[in-house]
Amino acid sequence: MRQAASRKTMASSGGTQPHASSPQSASLARRLGLFDATMLVMGGTIGAGIFINPYVVALRVHTPALVLGAWVAGGVIALIGGFIWAELADRMPHVGGQYAYLREVYHPLLAFLYGWVLLLVIQTGGMAAVTVTFSRYFLELTGIHAADWQIALLTLGVLTAVNCLGVRAGGTVQSALMVMKIAAIALLVGAGGFLIHDSHAAWRPVFDQPPSLGLASSFGAAMVPVLFAYGGWQTACFVAGELKHPRRDLPRALILGVAGVAILYTLVNYVCVRALGVDALAATHTPASAVMRSAMGELGGTIIAFGIAISIVGFLSQSVLTAPRVYFAMAEDGVFFRQLAWVHPRTHVPVLAITLQSIWTMVILLSGSYEKILNYVTSMDWIFFGLTASCLFVLRRENPASNFRMPGHPWTTAFFCFCCAAVVGNTIYRFPGNTLIGIAILATGVPVYYIWKRIS
Repeated sequence: MRQAASRKTMASSGGTQPHASSPQSASLARRLGLFDATMLVMGGTIGAGIFINPYVVALRVHTPALVLGAWVAGGVIALIGGFIWAELADRMPHVGGQYAYLREVYHPLLAFLYGWVLLLVIQTGGMAAVTVTFSRYFLELTGIHAADWQIALLTLGVLTAVNCLGVRAGGTVQSALMVMKIAAIALLVGAGGFLIHDSHAAWRPVFDQPPSLGLASSFGAAMVPVLFAYGGWQTACFVAGELKHPRRDLPRALILGVAGVAILYTLVNYVCVRALGVDALAATHTPASAVMRSAMGELGGTIIAFGIAISIVGFLSQSVLTAPRVYFAMAEDGVFFRQLAWVHPRTHVPVLAITLQSIWTMVILLSGSYEKILNYVTSMDWIFFGLTASCLFVLRRENPASNFRMPGHPWTTAFFCFCCAAVVGNTIYRFPGNTLIGIAILATGVPVYYIWKRIS
């Protein structure tokens, strides 16, 4: 079996080289360290959602204990996922991360389908949506008279240019933006915790209804926006080929980054519940702004709006930096445009892959279809989450030895896979039409894969 043979070769060589070490792959520059990788993990997770999503959770469960419990539970699930990806990264520190894991363990077709939907809808649709959101905050803060799409295109263009200058330049910008994000969240937590003296959090009763299937269903519904807010940490694995010490630093970065995000998310939700109370939290669509205005007046609202804008552009910067490495890996495998495997001789980055993603993001943005796209990518994203986690069962069976081991496997890994299946099942139940569209997009990749294999 080609995949098993490839894994044995990788293990015997120490697993430090990307798959199919071509000249292009070898020319990727290993310039990122542990701090950069940790910032990529956190930057790929923290966007605008944590400043907004707390109200969605409060709409679905109605006591402080349940609201915070949902965010803590989401953090635990994300941390389990981080541990799973950490072992996968230790075993296969390849360019492309999740794409490489699916390729090596299952089949190149499955990996291609992941990259296919990542480029067409998952990554680019999300990037288009957050770019427009950033543009609106930017225009509100600056008072500049311009259309939001103009600011969005300019922002994408700048971030694309920065990341084409080299992974060190892109990583430095990303790390700086992530530090600013943490500062904004720290300010929100500090203002809500120390400047608002009256607490609106009543810790009794714990449940808003007697323990029952209805309570479990409500808590499950609250977990959906929580799990979405925690998504994105896995994208740091895409740049494994550009880490100085991927087998050492990437597993550590995944654990440190996900744990850091879980702490920040829990603190933000604690101050939202404390400052506003659950009922008021459920009644506002801008909880972070409401907390800051209560603590510091209109100045607080302006400061947090700036913080949200920085958080969004930081998330966008991480997306521009990481995902093109998947398309680069696909091109190296001969299942996508060969030109995307080209690496600039001076900057050592896949310039064409970065540019393609940004151009397609701009097309989606200008078409105005990004909101529809976001409605039907959820099931696909979590299908591949579950499939990737299941790779660990195969790898452990073939070779139990690993420098980093997932605690509690196979039970913890099975639990994570179950959570992925639950999210997919809930999405199919609630949005069957959107799910069918997503499956149709996924299915178009099958003939495309075989056509590319034939002509390559």
